[in-house]
Amino acid sequence: MEILRAFRYRNYRLFFAGQFISLTGIWMQTVAVSWLVYRLTKSAFLLGAVAFAGQIPIFILTPFAGVAADNFNRRRILIITQILAMIQAFILAMLSIRGVVAVWHVVYLSIFLGLINAFDIPTRQSFVVEMVGDKKDLGNAIALNSFMFNGSRLIGPSLAGILIAVAGEGICFLINALTFFAVIFALLAIRLEPRTIPRRNGNILHGLKEGIVYTFGFAHMRYILLLTVLTSVVGMSYVIIMPIFAKDILRGGAHTLGFLMGAAGLGALAGAIYLASRKGIEGLEKIIPMSTIIFGLGLIAFSFSNILWLSLILILFAGFGIMVQTVASNTVLQSLTDDDKRGRVMSLYVMAFMGMTPFGSLLAGILASKVGAPHALLISGIACILGTIFLSRRIFLQR
Repeated sequence: MEILRAFRYRNYRLFFAGQFISLTGIWMQTVAVSWLVYRLTKSAFLLGAVAFAGQIPIFILTPFAGVAADNFNRRRILIITQILAMIQAFILAMLSIRGVVAVWHVVYLSIFLGLINAFDIPTRQSFVVEMVGDKKDLGNAIALNSFMFNGSRLIGPSLAGILIAVAGEGICFLINALTFFAVIFALLAIRLEPRTIPRRNGNILHGLKEGIVYTFGFAHMRYILLLTVLTSVVGMSYVIIMPIFAKDILRGGAHTLGFLMGAAGLGALAGAIYLASRKGIEGLEKIIPMSTIIFGLGLIAFSFSNILWLSLILILFAGFGIMVQTVASNTVLQSLTDDDKRGRVMSLYVMAFMGMTPFGSLLAGILASKVGAPHALLISGIACILGTIFLSRRIFLQR
């Protein structure tokens, strides 16, 4: 099938299977952490603060991780990061199951996981090209990666909501820890042709500067990164305040949060399928602003709803919009990038996409505590739309 053409490659099939199992566990942990923090504190601000603590290392370290991804064996880096993330999940599980977990534990363990992710995410993004023999299939592989990410996002939160209600947050952390064995095994089983790593002059700062100058020297790369920063700061933080909607607006419990996250994942899954079905990258640049506006409209409409079934439909559209924007941006950037600078370009993309999220999380927590979660989400949606309209002329009409 054309939509699954990247599965022709054995290495990619192994990577996909291992990552899918592991990401399901990661999504379970993500939902369980947010529910645990809100259960312990009842504080919207602390929800944002914990997310900030876990994401700020990505903002600080990701550019340096990109240099490492271009200069060292990417598979070895990924194996190390997966082992460390597994240890983090086991510690969190032990504390939760024993009933001694406190918010400060979550903060420090979130910072530790953020340090791991700062190296894992850009390396994983740039590793995809090594598993796909034909670059024409790169866009399909990136879209299938997003399908995998959001398929796990559909399953993981729903399972987490059920398990939290039945057995507590600790079981989610334990399952996540166990799922890392799948991705570690897959990475060890992959067979790769030796990658030629060019010898470079200068230190890590020189390599970092080279990557920044290269990336921002292309107008389309520069403006795509600016739009990604916009949605990360004012849009993606909606996940942080979802527990408030689940519990206080929709009058539900942990299962309601799981359904909301699952619906957003279903929308994102639909977006990934749509992009994977495309035969090429032509026209992706115009799809990016359109999908961002769909995301903003979804957030605005969701902010007004207090009916569960309607909220599920609206957050589905938001999930579709942000996924199409994210995958299309990733694909365009990778299609424009030289192989020897791929790690650094993707590190800047990850910095724009995930590294800016902690500031958005903190902002969302503050706004939700001051004006309420619905108004905070309304402001976010409006900002996404206005920012996209302002930037799109320069990004997608400039030639």
